[in-house]
Amino acid sequence: MQQNELGTRKVPGLVMSLSFPLIVAQLVNGLYNIVDRIYLGHIEGAGAEILTGVGITYPVILLITAFSNLIGSGGGPLAAIRLGQKEERKAEEILGVSASSLVVMSILLMAVFYILKTPLIYLFGASEATAVHADAYLTIYLLGTPFVLLTLGLNPFISAQGKTTMSMLTVIIGAVVNIVLDPVFIFVFGMGAAGAAIATVISQGVSALYVVMFLAGRNSTMKLRLRRPLIRKKVLLPIMALGVSPFIMSATEAAINVAFNSRLQMIAGDMAVGTMTIFSSTMSFAMMPLTGMNQAVTPLVSYNFGAKLDSRVKEIYRFSVIVEFLYCFIISSVCNLMPAFVIGMFTSDAALIEYAVPFMKFFITGLAIFGLQSCSQNTFLGLGQAKISLFLAIFRKIILLIPLVYILSATPLGVKGVFLAESISDALSATVTFIVFQTMLPGILRKGAPKA
Repeated sequence: MQQNELGTRKVPGLVMSLSFPLIVAQLVNGLYNIVDRIYLGHIEGAGAEILTGVGITYPVILLITAFSNLIGSGGGPLAAIRLGQKEERKAEEILGVSASSLVVMSILLMAVFYILKTPLIYLFGASEATAVHADAYLTIYLLGTPFVLLTLGLNPFISAQGKTTMSMLTVIIGAVVNIVLDPVFIFVFGMGAAGAAIATVISQGVSALYVVMFLAGRNSTMKLRLRRPLIRKKVLLPIMALGVSPFIMSATEAAINVAFNSRLQMIAGDMAVGTMTIFSSTMSFAMMPLTGMNQAVTPLVSYNFGAKLDSRVKEIYRFSVIVEFLYCFIISSVCNLMPAFVIGMFTSDAALIEYAVPFMKFFITGLAIFGLQSCSQNTFLGLGQAKISLFLAIFRKIILLIPLVYILSATPLGVKGVFLAESISDALSATVTFIVFQTMLPGILRKGAPKA
């Protein structure tokens, strides 16, 4: 796609053509951890226990993802704005500083998580029975931290150029490797959780190599170049300022996962924690198409905002919010109507399925209107509104959800209250975010994009 098409092509066709490859990429990327859990959950005899143990490591995965978002979700839109302002050299500078920062962060994160690994596993809700599986998975998974940060943190710079098909391919290549290797290491070699982690690390390495090679190659509009100093404070701080909102969203997702699992372990035990692993996997996979669409829409909004095409910014938002709302409503309805089928994709343990089915409606119903939150939140990012986006991220996760987990579980609702907290916070935050966006958009457009 030519760069100028981002500001001229008809919006519905443009949004969907850019979104489709990224939606596919996100769905395939979601299979990294989802397929691990599906395979592990169907290991005869010990599947439910292994599934629960690996699910307990999810906050670490979310925290690693959060740091990739801190750089990628901040740098990508800023680079897109510079491209819209015809400042290609400044876009390249943002890319170079982002890449260097991701490498440094990955080394620090890997060291910290190895040091704190054992206490974190128990803090996240492990029992003696599930801790051994969590440790086996996490010990190997952490070796791939640099690969995760480079893949997820640099992919937005490919999307920012309008080259979403290439962005899709960088993810699909690694995910296909993972899907092929998972059953080999898990079943053929009988390595269980450790085998799933080995397959994941290898596949992440393949994806990272592909992303770096593309951005350094001749087909990239902005080139990944090694310049000194590699990290410049003047460039890095605006990147982190814009990326802090998606960072908080992922980091608080980890905090929520800890709150869910630790509270459920305390009041109900491993069966309830296993149920949450399945529900969080379902929700995570359901969010993938939204993430893919937002990855396309955010730089598209940024480009048109930078080019002062306000009417197109509004049209992009209107079309996207309708699509995302309808998608969330449909997914919520399917989960409510066929809970046993959805849960059965992750486990063949009849007792776990029977236990989990009644709780699905409490957890998933609020998703019905979550498209309002998702689209509005990410359009704020595309408009460079870091502070507003950060507040809305904190509002949903910290102000609403975590307190509700403890408040509702202390009532006669008990375990139901833990799951119900998700639906209530999703519905309330979606309503508030939508209203705030509609109120503030005219003023943001009048002010215009910041100058380079």
